[in-house]
Amino acid sequence: MRVECFAASRPLQGRAEKDNEDAFLISLEDPPFAALCDGVGHPQRVARKVLQSFQKLCRASTQHHIADPSAWTSWVRTLDSGIEKDYFATFAGVVILDTLAVGASAGNSRVFFVSSAGDCRHLTQGADRNALGSGKAVAFPIRQPLEPGDTLLLLTDGAWAPLSLDFIKQIVSTEAPRRFFDIPKACLEVAARNGCTDDMTTIALRLVR
Repeated sequence: MRVECFAASRPLQGRAEKDNEDAFLISLEDPPFAALCDGVGHPQRVARKVLQSFQKLCRASTQHHIADPSAWTSWVRTLDSGIEKDYFATFAGVVILDTLAVGASAGNSRVFFVSSAGDCRHLTQGADRNALGSGKAVAFPIRQPLEPGDTLLLLTDGAWAPLSLDFIKQIVSTEAPRRFFDIPKACLEVAARNGCTDDMTTIALRLVR
């Protein structure tokens, strides 16, 4: 098995590209992982710091530790406490361990699952909205078995808020069979047409033979 992963990010219309408050990280090293943030305060610096810290935590951990939900609880606390006063960031991250996706979200970033058969589910429904930097961030666990062709989507609130499950399902079912790398861009385009009010970032990840 191997992992395909692509991302797209776009500032709110009228805002300069350099002022995009979102950031993302993708690593296809073993084990593969992906994460995104939406920063507030000094947004780019905050988001990038969170992602750099997350990358260090992943690379310093064994797969057995990564698979333990308590590790993600601890990691989110570490990320929460590592942000300077009056700065904040949402977070969503996943690591792929063979045929299992494990991860967590904190704040208002979200993760969706679309199976190869077309079933679509919101994996972070009910997540706590306290962002990193609040001192109150709570890790919402993600644990999703994967089969070849299954897709995970990580989205900041600018991208997911205008998208219904039907929109997400349609985008994946249309693009995945021929142009999987276009899914993140397609999500942003649909979100922009449906009332996006913030910067947007989407990561699309799937397991393939």
